Amino acid sequence: MTFPLVLGIDGSDASLTAVDWAVDEAARHGLPLRLVHASRWERYERAVPSTSLSRPSERVLVEDLVASAAERAGRRSPDLKITTDIVPDDPVDTLLREGDDAFALVTGARGHGELVGLLLGSVSLTVAARAHCPVIVVRGDKAGLAGSHERILLGAGEPVTGAEAVRFAFREAEARGCTLDVVRAWRCPAHESVDDPALADASVRRHEERASALLDTLLRDALADHPAVRVRRVTAEGPAHRVLVRRTAAADLVVVGACRRHGHLGLQLGRVSHALLHHAYCPVAVVPQTV
Repeated sequence: MTFPLVLGIDGSDASLTAVDWAVDEAARHGLPLRLVHASRWERYERAVPSTSLSRPSERVLVEDLVASAAERAGRRSPDLKITTDIVPDDPVDTLLREGDDAFALVTGARGHGELVGLLLGSVSLTVAARAHCPVIVVRGDKAGLAGSHERILLGAGEPVTGAEAVRFAFREAEARGCTLDVVRAWRCPAHESVDDPALADASVRRHEERASALLDTLLRDALADHPAVRVRRVTAEGPAHRVLVRRTAAADLVVVGACRRHGHLGLQLGRVSHALLHHAYCPVAVVPQTV
């Protein structure tokens, strides 16, 4: 069974940008595209009587919105299989359910009604922090959205929590035929910065070598499974969230892992993922790993 790429739509400008991106993503992976709109329109429509016979109902407005998005997607890729659904329920709950049978969930960076200046919409943030399938938030500058860099960026986490992210990133690079940059950030603790330059240099080398060894472990299986993917390994000194945000300016997609713990219902999103979702210059894929 082929799971679809599921896109949450709301008619906002960010949502329309996400439609175009999701169409291209579904086409390159040979996936069907499922467009889903969810809101509490049914509850509000019953509660508020119409003041004008000529005013279209909320249901009609929603149907027009979804039909317009489907038409836009069809024009961009006429051969793509596209299905739609309208769900009178909470958007977060709906998308999380959809994610149970999805290749990935896609959202725009901001929806209707978000506060001016808000970096990321609450629906996108919550879905990215709770979903058990990959979530891609479509954001960034024109070059990143257009895929003109021909480069995927993978933020290398720990082998225990980052294996699914590695597999996702390799599949993405293979489907696009582009280079995969794998970056592991490292830092030398302040207490190891000693007065003796030779000892300080030895400490730096030790931490850099550990970062390189971690990349060896993390990438071993994926390199064997995807020999055609061009991989560039990078170890970089500095806070991981700053290192990765800066490098997204030359990427078409950044991929990071996220830990999902059994029985934990809160938002499960680390500092690196949070920073990328708010500040990256390209779309962000958050790939969960259950531990």
